[in-house]
Amino acid sequence: MSDEIALLVANVFEAAGALRRSGDALAAGLGQSQARWQLLSVASGNPVTVAQASRRLGVTRQGVQRIANDLVREDLAAFQPNPDHRTSPLLALTPAGDRVLREITERATEVNRILATDLSPDEITTARSLLRLLTDRVRQLEHTDALTRESGRPRPPT
Repeated sequence: MSDEIALLVANVFEAAGALRRSGDALAAGLGQSQARWQLLSVASGNPVTVAQASRRLGVTRQGVQRIANDLVREDLAAFQPNPDHRTSPLLALTPAGDRVLREITERATEVNRILATDLSPDEITTARSLLRLLTDRVRQLEHTDALTRESGRPRPPT
């Protein structure tokens, strides 16, 4: 079974790369990138701190800070005071940022329709459930020494 999981992980990496490239191409039509699109999406609705966005996206805080600064400079987002933490402002979309996110999302909806051709809702639900389960298990492992141990086998999550 571990060989099958290893192949699944390889497939997920390949799919992630293909989706990232297609996302970059899709967002490029509006002068954005996949990374900017992701941050616009995370900051839509409720404003977030850079640290919250970086945790949600699974990337470094410094990378998110750089992109956030770019979005603010281009008036797609703005930093707002954070009543809970004076030194961690909240990132919120401006009307221009909302508009760009809406346009990218509309384009993505069309691409998603094409991707879903010949897939049943049950197949999509099953795939999502499996990916969520694997993601949760990896997150559990991140809180142990199983990923960084030099010798011995990783222990299954409890």
